Amino acid sequence: MKNMRAIFFALIALCAVALSLRGLSESSAGLAIERLHVGSTPVTIMRQADRLPAPVVVIAHGFSGSQQLMAPIATTLARNGYVAVTFDFSGHGRNPKPMPGGLAKLEKSTAALLEDIGEVVRFARSQPWSDGRVALVGHSMASDLVVRYAIGDPQIAAVAALSFFGEGVTRDSPKNLIVIDGGWESQRLIDAGARVVSASVGVSAQAGVTYGDVASGTGRRLAIARGVEHIGILYSRDAMKEALDWMNAAFGQDGSGYIDARGPWLALLFAGLIALMRPFAQLLPRLSSAPLGAGLPWRRFAPIAIAPALLTPLILWKAPTDFLPVLLGDYLVVHLALYGAILFAGLSLAQGWRAVFPPPRWKPLLIAAAALAAYYTLILGLPLDAYVVSFLPTGIRAPLIPAMFVGCALYFLADEWLTRGPGAAPGGYAFSKFCFIASLAVAVALNPRRLFFLVIISIVIVILLTVYGLVGGWVYARTRDPRVSALGAAFGLAWALAVTFPIVD
Repeated sequence: MKNMRAIFFALIALCAVALSLRGLSESSAGLAIERLHVGSTPVTIMRQADRLPAPVVVIAHGFSGSQQLMAPIATTLARNGYVAVTFDFSGHGRNPKPMPGGLAKLEKSTAALLEDIGEVVRFARSQPWSDGRVALVGHSMASDLVVRYAIGDPQIAAVAALSFFGEGVTRDSPKNLIVIDGGWESQRLIDAGARVVSASVGVSAQAGVTYGDVASGTGRRLAIARGVEHIGILYSRDAMKEALDWMNAAFGQDGSGYIDARGPWLALLFAGLIALMRPFAQLLPRLSSAPLGAGLPWRRFAPIAIAPALLTPLILWKAPTDFLPVLLGDYLVVHLALYGAILFAGLSLAQGWRAVFPPPRWKPLLIAAAALAAYYTLILGLPLDAYVVSFLPTGIRAPLIPAMFVGCALYFLADEWLTRGPGAAPGGYAFSKFCFIASLAVAVALNPRRLFFLVIISIVIVILLTVYGLVGGWVYARTRDPRVSALGAAFGLAWALAVTFPIVD
């Protein structure tokens, strides 16, 4: 009976995956999609093959992103008669060219990223599918970049800046600027966008109101996408409709009105893939006759969980952590490693070292951990790469994974052991993750200039830890050894950090 329930559960999950893939395929229906390189820059062109030439919209992703993230906006614009061009910035995605300067030399990195935009714009203008008119869309980091580029190039007809922060906007430059913020974004970011629009129109700008004259290039607008944060804005119907309507006004076009709706399909796809791990976990070997883990009650658990959250950011406040050519990823690895070391120290004081790390059954442990790592990097990773963000380790990224795995493993081995076991504190797993996120928040507060972008990707870190916790619970229930889920999650996170954070020289 138990096997039948597992098979039925797996079938339901597979049906969800199949249904979502069918829904996702409909997003690009009727489009000609071409992938090529402009110099070293990977570029994707989406257009209606039977509608040439047409205005071009060059779409730029944000920090740690890649062109896959901008696909919802690209398909929305392409299916409404525009040529949508996405690309990977230097140091991002599959672009093999490192981003020069990093955060330490912002002028140098900004100049390089602006040149990336210029290279793609010049290419687009020279193509037969372009009618010579170009607009720009940018998200987060790229919102500032596309505004800067358009200020320097008066031929840019319109700009849509999503989650915008930046300066230099005047009444006339850039032409036709719309600022779109998510309703759940930081109020500081929303206020920054409102100030920019207000300053350029000379009055206190209200969301949803168009100021100036779009026909003459002086249009200004502030829009709020309801119910979304910094990443969710890329899948928001409100945001895509505002961007599309703005381009239609600037170019005098009237398309089909199609708005990409892949968000729910993506949610269904990954829900199905994650759910599949529940029955598949039953195929893993059982490694212990009794559940392993610290099994500490709250009074002993809480001090061990809280200590690294306070100590780690303080110890690393002034410490050099830029030892890898991956921006912010190197800091995160050091943070994870030190956090894990402090957890291990607390556990050894509470239980003794032998109790913390008893000898495992190495062969089945490594086989089970490898299977879980393959799930995180392939079963989840390939769809992520196809539909969300670049997730394949190209160029220098692949050798970074082993180095980053060491730091990730220290954290997950200690945390999994602390939160599992008979008599473990109820809710301890969630509390320990809260402590870890809080430690990152303290680190950002202590060093905002260098670590600011951790705030932007915090929702991604929370999602990853939630998935690792859910799947890890199923794996632990089967194997009874927390080291399986720890090693699998450590490899999955090391892979994710190595393939997504920017490569710098």
